[in-house]
Amino acid sequence: MKKVKYSKKLVLPNPEGFSGTINGKEIKLFTLTNKNGLRADITNYGGRIVSLLVPDKEGVFDDIVTGFNTIDEYFDSKEVYFGALIGRFGNRIAEGRFTIDGKEYRLNINNGPNHLHGGPGGFHQVVWDAEQTDNNTLKFCYTSPDMEEGFPGRLDVVVTYTLNDADELRIDYDAKTDKKTFLNLTSHPFFNLSGDCGSSAMNHMLKINADYFTPVNSDLIPTGEIKRVDGTPFDFREYKSIGSMIDYPDRQLEFGNGYDHNYVLNSNGKGGAHTAASVYDPVSGRKMELFTTEPGMQFYSGNFLSGKDRGKCGEDYTRRTSFCLETQHFPDSPNKPSFPSTMLEPGQRFLSKTIHRFSIL
Repeated sequence: MKKVKYSKKLVLPNPEGFSGTINGKEIKLFTLTNKNGLRADITNYGGRIVSLLVPDKEGVFDDIVTGFNTIDEYFDSKEVYFGALIGRFGNRIAEGRFTIDGKEYRLNINNGPNHLHGGPGGFHQVVWDAEQTDNNTLKFCYTSPDMEEGFPGRLDVVVTYTLNDADELRIDYDAKTDKKTFLNLTSHPFFNLSGDCGSSAMNHMLKINADYFTPVNSDLIPTGEIKRVDGTPFDFREYKSIGSMIDYPDRQLEFGNGYDHNYVLNSNGKGGAHTAASVYDPVSGRKMELFTTEPGMQFYSGNFLSGKDRGKCGEDYTRRTSFCLETQHFPDSPNKPSFPSTMLEPGQRFLSKTIHRFSIL
């Protein structure tokens, strides 16, 4: 790995700050690096990306993800999803219920009347079994027992993080079940490409490869409509700043307190990963491109960050200081037959990948 120049304010995570046990399983911190100096620190508590170091246009490396320096801060955080793997079902399921073969299943409720991100005991709260095979690769494994958080079937999940020499952080998901179940896995890093996660992210320039999005009701549950983005604040088909229309008088923005919506991604028609989004910070010059095999992506503009959490360098994580681009199947798919199916059956494999590619303008 080449010698790199770090930001003067950067505080690197200390593995000693990530020690402890949950249900007899040991919490640890792992570090991935590539030959260009990029670095990702990831803990097996929730499979969380703790820090991600990439260079700016001057070659200075800084941390572009929101998080904390110790495991205790994650335990105490008001935002429970910082950097975490999400399952069994990313996003919302209306009233925490669905039906399989005529049988209704009731899930644990944790978001008003709805089920969100796998429930209060979802994958973001478990300690994953971890194996780091080299400097570039980290594999997490978890077995979710039958009826965990209300979901049927024993589910065996493998998630692999790879930081390659093309400056890509790749996340591969692999899962199988012994009963019919619904599954929607994703990752939930909060980004601010400036390297200052206490500053507004509203000046970031964003482009989303989607002609349609799924409107929601006041509980942020999709109505079932698939609506064109034309003539709406949701049109990011060309680069524009995240904040350019975020306060526009629009009912959908009012429901989400900003952007918190699923985009229907345009497929390249060739299979494999397609372009989901591209975002850059015009000041630092850092750019991130996102590719995925998933049909959707949730764009969340950090509307509910409250400032009650303090970050790695003492900064306050206030409203809209970071954003999320969560690749996924559509929210409430188990109750929306017209949406792409999230059903996983015995004998099938759930296979998905998402790639974050970093560069400089």
